[in-house]
Amino acid sequence: MIVEATNYFAKEGQAAEVLAQRRRATEIRLKLGLEPGRILVRLEGTGPDVRWECSFPSQEAYDADRAARAASLDFEAARKQMHTLLDRFERHVSVEDGHFPSL
Repeated sequence: MIVEATNYFAKEGQAAEVLAQRRRATEIRLKLGLEPGRILVRLEGTGPDVRWECSFPSQEAYDADRAARAASLDFEAARKQMHTLLDRFERHVSVEDGHFPSL
């Protein structure tokens, strides 16, 4: 199991628009036939304003998802728009413990 998580740290006053933009990107994912993943909104603490996560059953499934996004002009435009709203962006790709050789 591979999990991709993206963290969005909004510019001052832009958190609501970051959430709206993430929702638009998720709609594009659905139109591309991809899993929507899930959107999380910061409730408390100092983490990202918005976080998106999606799980993939295999490396092949993850690679196919990334290829579909890369080939989509709509998704690329959504990604570029998102970055105008952010102070910081992070992407983390992880594998479930027990499914990866020892570090």
